[in-house]
Amino acid sequence: MYIYGILLTISIFVLLFMAQKNYENIDINYWTIVVLIPLVILGYWLKTRVTTAEAALVCFSYIYLDSTVMLTVMIFSILRFLRVEVYRWVKIIAYGAAFGHMAMIWGCLHNDLYYTSITLIDTGYGIATKMTSGPLKIVHWVYLSIVLLIIVALMTYAIIKRGTYSRITLMLYTIVTVSGLVIYVVENMAGIDFSLLPFLYVFSDIVIAVNYDHAHTHDIACLISEQQKYHSAKGYVAIDLDGKFLSCNRRVYEYLPELEAQIVDSKLKKKTKAEDVLYSLIDAYKKDGTTYIDFELENGSCRCEIAEFSIRKDGKIQGYLFDIRDVSEEKKVLNVMQDYNKTLNSEVQKKTENIKAIQQRVVLALANMVENRDANTGGHVKRTSEIIKIIVEEMKKQGVYDLDDQMAEDIVRAAPMHDLGKITVENHILNKPGRLTPEEYDIMKLHAVKSGELVQIVLHDVEEKHFVDVSYRLAKYHHERWDGKGYPEGLVGTMIPLEARIMAVADVYDALVTKRCYKDPFSFEKAAEVMIDAMGSQFDPNMLSVFLGCQKDLEKYYLENEPNQILQQ
Repeated sequence: MYIYGILLTISIFVLLFMAQKNYENIDINYWTIVVLIPLVILGYWLKTRVTTAEAALVCFSYIYLDSTVMLTVMIFSILRFLRVEVYRWVKIIAYGAAFGHMAMIWGCLHNDLYYTSITLIDTGYGIATKMTSGPLKIVHWVYLSIVLLIIVALMTYAIIKRGTYSRITLMLYTIVTVSGLVIYVVENMAGIDFSLLPFLYVFSDIVIAVNYDHAHTHDIACLISEQQKYHSAKGYVAIDLDGKFLSCNRRVYEYLPELEAQIVDSKLKKKTKAEDVLYSLIDAYKKDGTTYIDFELENGSCRCEIAEFSIRKDGKIQGYLFDIRDVSEEKKVLNVMQDYNKTLNSEVQKKTENIKAIQQRVVLALANMVENRDANTGGHVKRTSEIIKIIVEEMKKQGVYDLDDQMAEDIVRAAPMHDLGKITVENHILNKPGRLTPEEYDIMKLHAVKSGELVQIVLHDVEEKHFVDVSYRLAKYHHERWDGKGYPEGLVGTMIPLEARIMAVADVYDALVTKRCYKDPFSFEKAAEVMIDAMGSQFDPNMLSVFLGCQKDLEKYYLENEPNQILQQ
């Protein structure tokens, strides 16, 4: 029949047409079906042109690709569509069974096990075949029944599940499967030789090809696979140019839980957070190029960013890709910094002392925010801010390093910022009650550099450059040691800025005499012994006279202000 030749030509044209689409990512299951359909139709067409029974059997061996290999590929295509992960060994078994069944058919071409007789009939329109089944034909019916039951079960599961996948594609799979089953059973029961299945295959090929261009965008993994490798905490949503939902990853359910029940190829549900956020951002993006908006949840803040996407190499825009992440911690820091800068700018004409007071309040707020995350050092910022005043006053009294009033004031004001970088340290390390591992300690040591960086950010618009410089050096280098064994740069002796050497004394002394979750407080006597022994190794040896000179004042401060933190003397 020439009609089969026409169907063959159409199926090849569909294959070539789709090959010209230049998709960056392809569905290998679909393309396998597209390649198999012309082979199957070729078998149907050649069967109408053969003149021998053996040639007819060869044609049938290719026709059986549809009920073996192609049905197996369809099963895996449906599983991929439903986002069900399939183990490699399962695929090996399934394809092994399909090709094994094909091999059985091919092996029976020259015996009576599969077909006992074949009669060729010239109808004037082509050769028809009358075939009598052999004993092994039952194997094919059993195999076909199992495969079809699996497909029906998957389609039923898809309908019941109502997941975030295309209802159009699901409908096409269902129509093709049911139609193919009905046609195959009716033709075999009625003994019809000129099959209608090639018509179904070509029709399905055309319809699925048209849908493929749209349905391909439902696979969010194709759009964000590279980003997901590095940004696993982000949620992703894809929406087409008409505002219809295409797909999302599971992470986004934490930010927009209503999307878990959202139907693909439909508008977002009205009066939901998803509709408000995503559609508002699309409108703003179209209007003035806005690329992100922030929105609030009950337990934090999120940022949603928008970008256009295309799955084709020609770059034609097909929709919008949103990535959503939690920015609660970032906003806390940024809000404080922004409030600080706004306040500072508005007060620039005020008296110097008022500006300094504002700066100090913001610095203390930031420092307290950091300290609230650190269960190990409760009250450390407040205590070190007070005892460094005692140490600096003693230095001025003794004339050590000829410390002038401005430098002394800058050091006292900068002290609360010395540990700002701890905000970047993960909670499980920052609040670990026991000894840190070498790897954890390396991460913890990074807080010194981060403290310096954050100081520069916080004090970016402060006009007092001398104060900014002192604050930066104090924060970054207060863990350096006189003998060069400190961090972050291993500075030695007077290479260490003076303000950092002073801060180191206050920092360590407070750590010794106060209670921490990993240790009990030292007595004043034991703490003093440790401090004195460390002069010239950990601390500047010139600080020895300073420490001894203000030792009683330091002890008095703790007895009067921090009685619960120290060992009762």
